[in-house]
Amino acid sequence: MFANACSRLLAETRSRRNAALLAALLLASGCASMPAGVPLPELDSWETRVAVLGSRSHWHFSGRVAVKAGEEGFNGKINWSQQDDVFEMTVAGPLGVGAVRIEGDARRVVLTDKDGEQTVMQDAERELFWRYGWTIPVSSLRYWALGIPDPALPATTALDEQGRLQTLEQGNWRVEISSYRASSGQSMPRILTASNPDTRVRMVIDSWSFFDR
Repeated sequence: MFANACSRLLAETRSRRNAALLAALLLASGCASMPAGVPLPELDSWETRVAVLGSRSHWHFSGRVAVKAGEEGFNGKINWSQQDDVFEMTVAGPLGVGAVRIEGDARRVVLTDKDGEQTVMQDAERELFWRYGWTIPVSSLRYWALGIPDPALPATTALDEQGRLQTLEQGNWRVEISSYRASSGQSMPRILTASNPDTRVRMVIDSWSFFDR
């Protein structure tokens, strides 16, 4: 009986060990399938920054956002993922906003609200303001966050001593980048404020990741 009990115990131990090993292999496989961040090339001039960052097609940032429009506004978290022309932005905050996801491309932008209801937006800035009383410059923010102008619109820029974007006037927005930090081997925007007569958007970007295709 003792021998049989020992045999069962050894079998159970071996089974648990094999299960743990299988779980570890599956976890490693899942992690290996995720893209790894890559360093950026040297950004040693304004022209290089515009050319290199404007050509990057797959990247992600996460951070915090504060939006203020008159009596409306909120503080929350923001995550932005970009791949080619397709983007996904998630904004989460209090004051009944919940988690709002905005995704799309140059042809179509879809808003998913906290209740899961989807709305196709023809003019994202206008419709966000109509719905919530605040707005985010969806079309241009993907460029401003990188510290470069939106190439689709005329722009007035001012650079700092290191040749990085300091202020930008584009459309009806004024953008100020007051802080940079080392990310992916280069200096990337950390604190950005975009404002127009109706809305002020302030972002603190905590992390950047750039990926190969």
